[in-house]
Order: sequence, then structure tokens, then C-alpha cells
Amino acid sequence: MWTIEDSENLYGVEGWGNGYFAINEQGNLAVYPRKEASGGVDVMEVVRRIDELGVAEFPVLFRFPQILEDRLEEINGAFLASMEELEYRGGYRLVFPMKVNQRKEVVEYIATGGKRLNVGLEVGTKAELLAALSLGLGPEALIICNGYKDSDYLKLALKFGDAHNIVIVIDIFEEIFDLIRCSKELGSKPILGLRTKLFSRGSGRWEESGGELSKFGLSTAEILESIRILSDNGMIDRLKMLHFHIGSQITDIRKIKIAMNEAARIYAKVRKVADVEYFNVGGGLSVDYDGSKTPTPASANYTLQEYSNDVVYTLQRTCDEEQVPCPTIVSESGRAIAAYHSFLAFKVIGKKNSKEGLDVVAEEDDPVQIEDMRQALDNMDLENYAEFYHDALHYREELFDAFNLGNIGLEERSKGDLLFWKVCQKAASFADADENDSEEFESLKKLLSKKYIGNFSLFQSVPDMWGVQQIFPTMPLHRLHEEPRVRGTIADITCDSDGEIRSFAGENADFLPLHDLLEDEDYYLGTFLLGAYQDTLGDFHNLLGCANEVHVVVEDGGWRISRVVRGDACEKLLRFFNYDPEERLGEMVARCCGDEGEREKATEMIRKALGEYTYFKKRYLRA
Repeated sequence: MWTIEDSENLYGVEGWGNGYFAINEQGNLAVYPRKEASGGVDVMEVVRRIDELGVAEFPVLFRFPQILEDRLEEINGAFLASMEELEYRGGYRLVFPMKVNQRKEVVEYIATGGKRLNVGLEVGTKAELLAALSLGLGPEALIICNGYKDSDYLKLALKFGDAHNIVIVIDIFEEIFDLIRCSKELGSKPILGLRTKLFSRGSGRWEESGGELSKFGLSTAEILESIRILSDNGMIDRLKMLHFHIGSQITDIRKIKIAMNEAARIYAKVRKVADVEYFNVGGGLSVDYDGSKTPTPASANYTLQEYSNDVVYTLQRTCDEEQVPCPTIVSESGRAIAAYHSFLAFKVIGKKNSKEGLDVVAEEDDPVQIEDMRQALDNMDLENYAEFYHDALHYREELFDAFNLGNIGLEERSKGDLLFWKVCQKAASFADADENDSEEFESLKKLLSKKYIGNFSLFQSVPDMWGVQQIFPTMPLHRLHEEPRVRGTIADITCDSDGEIRSFAGENADFLPLHDLLEDEDYYLGTFLLGAYQDTLGDFHNLLGCANEVHVVVEDGGWRISRVVRGDACEKLLRFFNYDPEERLGEMVARCCGDEGEREKATEMIRKALGEYTYFKKRYLRA
């Protein structure tokens, strides 16, 4: 008998959920924004509420702002615990890099939830700096300016620097000259930082962004020259931060240890000639997307506490050896802050690669290969399934050859296709019973997997899955007390063959176990851990826009929908790409409608379509 525990193990919820996700007694996915058993939200209850109120069409991006606040508290708490245990003699500041998620709602939640902890922001462009200045951060929060900087960017940071604790980090050596010039023009002396380019680099997909070939950072020679230039210009007292970054999603803790050793030593040497207060370890704190806890690209072989322990211990040991003060540690762990707080819920609206319900009627003049394939199907058992499967492969090739030579018709080919499909299904079933995991039969199982069509755009909502083959947990949101008997992949509704989820976490990496579709019930799936980068990187492939958002909070022993953010309508997408829907409206209507009444109806139809959601609104007949 299938149990909820079986589903938890199958989909690896405990591994990747980090305490925020679990399956409840009703067989539905539940969210625990504070990791408290009494504060759970049954996702299907929210789905039903959305349908009852009519507040949003699916797909829907769910956000749980309290998860963001909990992430801030957990990361901050881990560093404070490390400092207390190791008797570290400096402080800690957490900073969120806006490039990870620039959505106003998200950054506002972080700014508000992190005000008590003095959580700051890292920005990389003028636009991001303007956004950060508008958010009303706490008086002690840092705004760290990274990235390439022109004079306008520098002057903006200099103008508001004193009032907003802005730290301008020199990422490339040449910036120091523009900085000094702009500083003299405005009569402002900013808080400065230097980004060092380490020899060490990270691990995983983004390891190339660290090391000697990294895009940003100063060599040791450039750091020494920068210190000399600042001294000559009377600004050495403004150098307050040393910064490094060895890449996003660092999967191996050994790489962090090595980089910390190098960076801490550089800090100690610089500290002897400049009053540096902050040691910025950058980002890279990993998220375990597949729950494997291994140094693979979608996971990590360390915990948050191990990470903070290594950072604090290494820095303190080096400072003691070099006899310099311990700095305030700054971390920019954007992925670890934002990833967990949002997921996409979408409906399955159809299926492909399915031949159920189709049968083959025998006729006297059928080709001999069809009769042979029928015999293989009827006589197959656990002992001979491999032999008959190989025979069926041979019969199918002979049928294809006969068809290509014009010796048989389309009807005979169709019969052969259907019979071969049934042979494959039966052989795969026996292979499962026989625990046959050979490459041949694993490929057969992949061939037989269904394609469920999801009402979403992978390119808009999960772009890293397409762009860098990142794995994101995907699973049903309900019916988790039932055994999923269908092997499947998930195709989106874009007109692009790359718009398909083909890689999954866990043992069955090439397919997802799914349930049979029911005629009278919608089937909901979710893709999780989308809060980092996916909102920012999503594109408008096929003019499919941002999904509707529903924000949910837990309070007073229950939950409520705190905010609904409307997704993009067709008109918004058209105007974004410089189409004017009104420009040729009359001409469009006149071409197809001669009668005035029909023209009015056509005009109304177009205007109605312009205001509608870019995704499907109707439910298909599926089962």
C-alpha cells in the first residue's frame, strides 16, 4: 500500500525542502514558512481559495514572504552562533545582492524583515542603486556598490553616500581614477572597498567566475598601487572594506576553505596599512536543489552552520597569527536568502506520447511482420521478454523498409506502430519486475514516458533550467497518498522543443513519477526554489509574460492571501515589444468583416483578447 512517506522519499521533499516543505496527512504539499509544525499552509487549500474568489488564473507564482524573513534570521543566527562558539572578536552584517531578485515586492520584504538585523543591499548598476535608495533601509544597513561604474554611477553613490552608508567597491583598477576625480568635484569622501582577485576559485557551474580569469577584482599588485594612490590623495582613511567573490552556488566546502585562507591573509596584510573594518566574503553559499548533499552542481556537501564556522574560524585564526583586529564579516548570500520563498504552481492541460485506447484489428491480408509482432505481444512473459522485444525491433524495421519502398500502406504502418508500442510497454513492465536496469531497458522506459503539457513557460518562469541545465525540484501538489504510476516529462506551452522539463532530482533523473489524469479533476504540479535569479532572468518567449502572483502569510493559527500581483496581459507584452494594438485595429477588422455589426463584434473580441492573461484559461479534456 502506497503511503505519504513513500511520496516523501520518491520526491525527496525532506532533502531539498530544508524544513519549509512537507506532505501533510491529506496527501497535499504543505508549506511551513517558519519551519513550525503549527504554522503550515496546505497548498491545495490556497488553490481552492483562489478558485473560489476568482483572484488569479493559473499558472500562479506563490510567494511566502515569511520564508525570506526566516532565511535572514537563520543565516544571521548561524554566523552569530559561530562567533559565540569561537569567541570571535568582530561583528557580522548580512547583505542581499539585488541582482538575485530585483522584484520590488521581494526586496521590500527583505528590507522590512531584515531591518532589525541591519540587513543591507548590494547593487551593481545605477538603476539598482536608485531602487535601493528608495526602500528606506535601516540607519546601520550597508549599500554596497559593485560592478562597472561610470561617472554618473559614481556621482550618484557619492552624493547619497553619507546618508545611506554606501560603500563604493573598486572592482577594476581604472575606476580609482574616476572615483578620485568625482570625489574632488563633489567635495565628498566616500566609504571605499577593494575587490581582490583571488588565485582560488569555487566549484560547480559558476566556478569560472572566480580565480585569475575572473571578470572583476584587483591583483595584489593593483591593490598595493591602489593603496598608494589613495594615500597620495589623502583618502587612505576611507578604505574600509576588502571584498572577494569566488562564484555562485559553491558546491564543495573545501573550495571555500582554500579561498578563505587566501583572502584572510590578504586582509591581514592590508589591515596593517589601512583601517579596514569590513571583510566581505561575497556570495556562493549553496542551495541543495536536489537534496543529495553532494558536491554536484545542483547540491552542496556542507551545511549553513559548517559554512559559517569555516569562515569565522579561518578569519580569526589568521588575524591572531598576523596580530591584526578581527573585522566585521559581511556576506552576500543572495541565493540562500531568496531561493526557497517562491514556487510556480501550474495545471496539466494535456498529454502527448500516449496511445491508450487505440486498438489493432487483425485482417487476413496484414503483412507477416504484423502477425509476428502480435504473436510476440501475446506470448511475452518474464522469462522471454527481452528476446521478444528484440524480435519486435526487427519486425518494425522490416515494416519501415516495406513502407519506404511503397509495398505497404499507411494503415499497415499504423498497425505496426501500435503493436510495437504495446510490445514495448509489456517488455518494460517485465523489466521492472525483473529489476532489469540495463542501459537498453532504461532507454526503453525513457522512450515510453509520457509528456504532460503544463500551462506555463519554462523560459519565463524557470529560465536556468533551459539556460544552464539547472535542476529545480518538481512534483505534484496533491494526490500524494496515491502511487504515481506514470513516468513522464513536463512540456510547456511554448512553440519550442527546449521548453520541457527533462531532468529531475533523485534516482529517476530522466523522468518524473506522475499520476494518471482524471476526467473531472485538475492536476496541479509545482516547481520549487525559484526565488533566486528566475524572476530576474525570465524572458518573454512566444510573448508569454510574467505569471500571476499570490503572496501568502501565516498568522493567528491560520493563513491568508496578503497580496495578489497581476501577471502580464497580452497588450502589455505587445507594447513592451513596440507594437501598438490600436494602430491598425480598424484595418485588421475591415479585412475580415464587411458588415458594421460584425466589425463591432470583431473589435470587441480583439480588445478583450488584449486585456487577457497570456496563458491558457480553459481546461482541456485530457483523460
